[in-house]
Amino acid sequence: MDYFYEQKPEGISKSLLFINAGLVILALIVFILIYGATQRPKPVVIIDDAKVAGTTPFQNLNLDAKAVYVYDMLKKQVLFKKNEFVQLPLASLTKLMMAVTATELLPKNSKITIRPEFLQEEGDSGLLVNESWELSDLLDYSLVVSSNDGARSIASVVGAFDLQNTDYDLGRKDFILQMNKKAQSLGLKQTYFVNESGLDIDEVSGGYGSAIDMATLLQYIVTNDPDLLEATKYPTITISSDDTSHTGRNTNSDVGDIPALLGSKTGFTEMAGGNLVVAFDASIGHPIVIVVLGSTEQGRFKDVDKLVQASLSYATSTPR
Repeated sequence: MDYFYEQKPEGISKSLLFINAGLVILALIVFILIYGATQRPKPVVIIDDAKVAGTTPFQNLNLDAKAVYVYDMLKKQVLFKKNEFVQLPLASLTKLMMAVTATELLPKNSKITIRPEFLQEEGDSGLLVNESWELSDLLDYSLVVSSNDGARSIASVVGAFDLQNTDYDLGRKDFILQMNKKAQSLGLKQTYFVNESGLDIDEVSGGYGSAIDMATLLQYIVTNDPDLLEATKYPTITISSDDTSHTGRNTNSDVGDIPALLGSKTGFTEMAGGNLVVAFDASIGHPIVIVVLGSTEQGRFKDVDKLVQASLSYATSTPR
C-alpha cells in the first residue's frame, strides 16, 4: 500500500510534465505563425489599374492620363504601366509614323513642293504655295510645330513618287496604306491610321493606338533613326525652304525641362485629349521612353514631368 501510494503522484507528475511541454510547444508554434505573418512584406496596392514593380518612385503619382507606359530601353524593363493595351485616339502622335514611312520610301534630300490643295488642312503653320523643301527639313518642321499642312504635303508627294505618278490624292491614299503596313511590320497590334496627321474627321480620329504600341514605335525611331527626332529637342527652330525662312515653336513647351532629351512629340484633339511621348537619357547610354495618352491639354506635361522625375530617381537608385 505504502509503495503504491508513493508511485501515484510520480505518474501524475510525468503526465503533467508532458501536457505542459505540449502546451509550451503549441504556444511557440502559434507565436511563430502570428509573428511571421506580421513580418511578411505587404503587397503593393496599385490604384487605378496602374502597375509598378515593387516599391518604386512610381507609386502614388496621381496621373491624369488614361493610359501610360514607361520603358527602360537599356535594361529592357517596364517601369510603369497603366491601361497599356487600351486603344485610344493618337492625335498628332500619328505624325511619328508619317515621318518613319516617308524616310523609308524616299531619301531625306528629296524635294517636296507645296501645292495649294495641301494647305487646306486644319491649322496654318506658315507654309507657302509653290515653295520647295527638302524632305528632311519639312519633316523637322512638321514634327516640331505639328504641321498638318506639312504632313499632308509629305504624304501626298512621297506617295505619288512611290507610285511613280503625279496623282497626289492617290499618292496620299497609298502613303497612308504604307503607314499601316509599317505598323503591322513593327507588331503594333492596336494601331492603325486613317490619315497622315492624326486630325479628327467626322467623329473619327486620324489614328488609333495603345501606349505600349507608341512606346515600341518611339524605341524603333531612337534605335534606327535618332536624327528623325533631333529637331524636337529644341524650344524653337528656324528652317529655310528654297527661298523662305520659317521659325517654329515646339508644341512641347516643356522640352527645356527634360534632361538629356532624345526627342518628343505632342498630340491633342477633342477626341484624344492630351497625348505626349518622350525619350530621354536617364544617364549616359540609358534611354527611357515615356508615353502618356488621354490626359488633358496641360495635364500631359504634368504627367510626363512626374514620370521623368520618377524615372530619374529609379535610375540613380538602381545599378546599371
